[in-house]
Order: sequence, then structure tokens, then C-alpha cells
Amino acid sequence: MLQIENLAVPGLRPVTFSLSDGECVAVRGPSGAGKTLLLRAIADLDPSSGSVRLDGIDRQAIPAPEWRRRVGYVPAEPGWWADRIGAHFEDWAATTPLVQRLGLPAEAAAWPVARASTGERARLALVRALMAAPQVLLLDEPTAALDAASVAAAEALIAERTGGGVSVLWVTHDAAQAARVAKRGLIVEDGQVREALAA
Repeated sequence: MLQIENLAVPGLRPVTFSLSDGECVAVRGPSGAGKTLLLRAIADLDPSSGSVRLDGIDRQAIPAPEWRRRVGYVPAEPGWWADRIGAHFEDWAATTPLVQRLGLPAEAAAWPVARASTGERARLALVRALMAAPQVLLLDEPTAALDAASVAAAEALIAERTGGGVSVLWVTHDAAQAARVAKRGLIVEDGQVREALAA
């Protein structure tokens, strides 16, 4: 379980909520309201106050690299630090089945990053996060640049992970998607976070 207590960052008022194992919560709200700030604060990428605990262990007691492995963050614009796609994955052979499930060929390992479209990079970033076997996934509009078939494939893949106990916070502007992937929601508006139905 991920437990958030009085978590605050500049631009976001203190928020308290929990995320159970295997639960997907949709996070919605207007652009600029603080949804990304919330995810980045949980991922420990920006300074924050308050308490974040995973399975009862405070984030401060877990080394930062280990925290970021357990709590995987997929930003809206993923970062790439090498020229070739395959260089971003420890074991491309193990990665290939997930890559292919999301509609990309095994040969994508040899592609220059610049060759991949925005949607292809988004799918690869999702695979990269999943390969770390996180306990929690923080997804910032992971399917915004995808066509309908790719959206369905990504949703199915993440649903499998939640079925296996992975917890997901999923930022989306799509009310229909929120209703499909989550039973519970958070609304971020004017720097405040409140509970809501997913749809």
C-alpha cells in the first residue's frame, strides 16, 4: 500500500490519500492544475513536505534509486539519454514480448530514438517502466499520443499488472478512459486534490 499524508509541494496544497495494492486511481483536472506536480512529488523528483510510505516504510528510509525502481514514474514526455532505443533497456530480449504487445517490432532496438514517433516513444517508455517491476506506477497521460488500438493494448497491459498487485495512479484527460481503468478518482483543481468517482 502507498500512503500519502500531508504531501505538499509549491503549487499544490497538502494532500492525504492511500493507494491499495492492485488499485488503479484515475487523476483528472484541467491543464496546469498540479497533476504532474503530484506525481513528481510522490516519485521524489521534486522537494516536498509530508509523508510518503510504501508498505509502511517511509520513503526517507529507502535509497532514492530503489524508491524510483519501486515507484515507477512515466512522464508525459519521457527522457532518452542514448542515441539508440535498445540502449535504454537492460535486456532487450526479455523486453521484446512487451514491445511487440504494444505494436512495435523487435527490430526497434536498433532504431535511433529520433526515428520513433511520439506515440512509439510513449509506448517504449511504458515498457521501460514495467521492466523494472515496480510496485507502484505513476502514469502521466501515457496514452495521450496513441491511436485507439494502441490505447487498448496499453490499457490491457496495465490491467494485467494491477491484477498482479501493482498500484497505479493514472493521469488522464479522457473521462471515458478514467471510467474504464479505475473505480476511484482524484480531481486536481486550483492546487487542491479531492476524491471523486473515476468517470
